[in-house]
Amino acid sequence: MGIEVPRFGALEGVKVVSSGISVAGPYAASMMADQGADVTFVESPFIKDQVRTTITPSFLDRERRNHKTMALDMKQEKGREVFLKLIAEADIFVENSKAGAWAKRGFSDEVLWEVNPKLVICHVSGFGQTGLPEYLERGSYDTIGQAMSGYMNFNGEPDGEPMPAPSYTCDYVCAMVASWSCLAAYIKAQKTGEGESIDCCQYETMMMVNGYGLYDYLNCGMDHARSGSSSPTFAGCKNFKCKDGLIYVFWLSTPCFKEGLPLIGLEYGSEDFPEGIFTAGKGTPQGDKLDEALARYCASKTVAEAEKELNDHHVTAVAILDWKGMAEHPQLAARGSISEWEGFRGEKVRGVGIVPQFTKHPGQIWRAAPHYGEDNRAILEHLGYRPEEIEAMYEGKVVVEDSDF
Repeated sequence: MGIEVPRFGALEGVKVVSSGISVAGPYAASMMADQGADVTFVESPFIKDQVRTTITPSFLDRERRNHKTMALDMKQEKGREVFLKLIAEADIFVENSKAGAWAKRGFSDEVLWEVNPKLVICHVSGFGQTGLPEYLERGSYDTIGQAMSGYMNFNGEPDGEPMPAPSYTCDYVCAMVASWSCLAAYIKAQKTGEGESIDCCQYETMMMVNGYGLYDYLNCGMDHARSGSSSPTFAGCKNFKCKDGLIYVFWLSTPCFKEGLPLIGLEYGSEDFPEGIFTAGKGTPQGDKLDEALARYCASKTVAEAEKELNDHHVTAVAILDWKGMAEHPQLAARGSISEWEGFRGEKVRGVGIVPQFTKHPGQIWRAAPHYGEDNRAILEHLGYRPEEIEAMYEGKVVVEDSDF
């Protein structure tokens, strides 16, 4: 009966119900699934998850692997019954929507706790569950969170406009915060028997990782400008052009100056670079000399030559990799950073594997992303519904699947 989830990982036995679209909420559950959690993704019966329909085909293979899924109409009484049975078995429920959306559907925190007092509930939204009504009613996406958090304003070239970071940075940061918050609350719930409700606000998670910018403004009156590809503070920390590509150098620490300066034609212990120096300020005379010398040095080397020589002299540096460079990089291959698994369409796909890598209880990829509504029957059977009841649910559109679209 049902689908047997393999026993593996640090989260073996933890049951998660996830419902939402796109990345910020669902990916929190995806990370838990990669580490052994039993994740059931409840999709809308009216519109498919955006990951299925609007992003590149390979995106689904990464975002929804290791999931079970059902498309369930919770507006119908039978659908509500099914959902509450799922909640009764769950340890964690993650949803992403506008503030109060689930309460309006009749699934407030209190209703869910009546069914399962130990349940950890995580509400992921753009602007939080509290605050000004005009914001709580708004939708949000990755770049909206970046804009609201100040992150976008701090990103980009000094003489350019604010620039969003690509690849859904805000969504993924929000998902990571939601994931560890759920697990923190889960640990507490196991000790106290009492569930928790988590208000995970998208723009706040980006404020959290926005570094010192807001702190310095609030406490020191400083307004840091955008710095492009270079450090806003330190010289020697930026992109440099080599003969055949770009390298990123981060020049910091006394050993770096002591051994690195002679390599690039400068003197350690001189007036500009006295003994014990560990950093050179950006835009200072010594900083400008360091940047100029590094630029000359890198221009005379290939990326591979510069990367090896700099690191051999305690200067942290690495090639700036494109997709091809990543696919062929020996360190990524040696660690297994790129994995292969069965994809949504039955073919083998390659992509980022399990992160992070556990030594004693490693995660694994055990299942391709399921088709829309693929597991309806198996989940309903597990919940104790008879075949004739399941057929009636299909007839009444309580559950739907790909063939219904």
